[in-house]
Amino acid sequence: MRYDIAIVGGGPAGLSAAYSASKQGAKVALFEKDPSFGHNVRTSGVSWIREMENYGISKEYYNPIRDFAFISPNNEIKISGKENTACVLDVRKTYQLLASKAAAAGADLFVKSQVTDISRDSLTKINTLKITSMSGPESIESLLVIDASGFSSFVARKLGYVTEWRRYGAGAEYECYCDKVDKSTLTLMVGSMYSEAGYAWVFPLSENRVRIGVGIGKPNSPEDPIRKLNGLIVDKINPLGNMGKIQPLEFHIGLIPNQGLRAKSIYDGLILVGDSVGQANPLVLEGIRYAIEFGRLAGKVGVESLSYGSNLDSLKPYEVANKKTLEKKINSALKVQARWLGLSDTEWDKEIEIIKGLNIDEFLDFIKSDFTPSKMLRVALNHPKLLAKQLFNIVIKK
Repeated sequence: MRYDIAIVGGGPAGLSAAYSASKQGAKVALFEKDPSFGHNVRTSGVSWIREMENYGISKEYYNPIRDFAFISPNNEIKISGKENTACVLDVRKTYQLLASKAAAAGADLFVKSQVTDISRDSLTKINTLKITSMSGPESIESLLVIDASGFSSFVARKLGYVTEWRRYGAGAEYECYCDKVDKSTLTLMVGSMYSEAGYAWVFPLSENRVRIGVGIGKPNSPEDPIRKLNGLIVDKINPLGNMGKIQPLEFHIGLIPNQGLRAKSIYDGLILVGDSVGQANPLVLEGIRYAIEFGRLAGKVGVESLSYGSNLDSLKPYEVANKKTLEKKINSALKVQARWLGLSDTEWDKEIEIIKGLNIDEFLDFIKSDFTPSKMLRVALNHPKLLAKQLFNIVIKK
């Protein structure tokens, strides 16, 4: 079977690429190894309302967040917003929506279809994918492949272009019933009692449903996030002791790259998008908004490249946009994260006092990794505390 574009991976990046490319008239096939889209939730689902609304994801797909709490071993702060700005997505429902949009645009979607091998003919410039599906093994040909396989970067690794991620976050969470949930407040917990190299979280989904999780940076810590998570729940570590009965209903686990963008996001006949190329915010390890944005861009540039055989030059607009939009943000966030990973519990108690001094707009720019020099300079001038200057000088200095 022959397609213009073959997409490997049915997360938000792949589904958005399928939607965008199909909408422009390309013949598109997408292959998802799981039995359904959103079948295995691998993300905590935090994102931002403005971006989600822009992508056609309305309020029925998320719980809005107005306030933000930070808890360290001996300190606790809360930054209150004027309006709802962040959100916790119903991940499964959102992925199903993105899949429906792609199908409506004309994409052929294949579930429980595992791509087992890929090769590229240097003469014909045709990619051949080997697929194992419920109907048996088959081969698919395409001019362009979009690698949206997530953390595994399966296609790019199979072709020998990239290696496995060396630095990443390992996250484990329960989606729980809880008696008492402040559904408008997102909570992050820092310090060794929560995570030796990362943070824990409480992300509300509704009145009595919440996601409680732990993320640990690898290889910074050998700690198992599942063991740490279970300990928090059993011991009812603050703030869990104030939430009444906590009853796990689902378990989620996932890995997210945490070392910046890959050096290249395009090769002849190939685009990398989403976690396969490292499009994630290192501070709070969220990447759904980037996956949708750059998935759509990958589909658009991919279609435009077809008349040129999807060669490297024809795919360059994608790589230029990827680096221009994300590289500085992600690198600056990595600098702040590197500082955070080295903090002791006592230092964390002081660090969140710096965050407490920010107004809501400054805080949102910070947590979203929107580190423009003008914004950072304004923050440093508005907050002359020595520690605040040190923190933001990390971002401003090259």
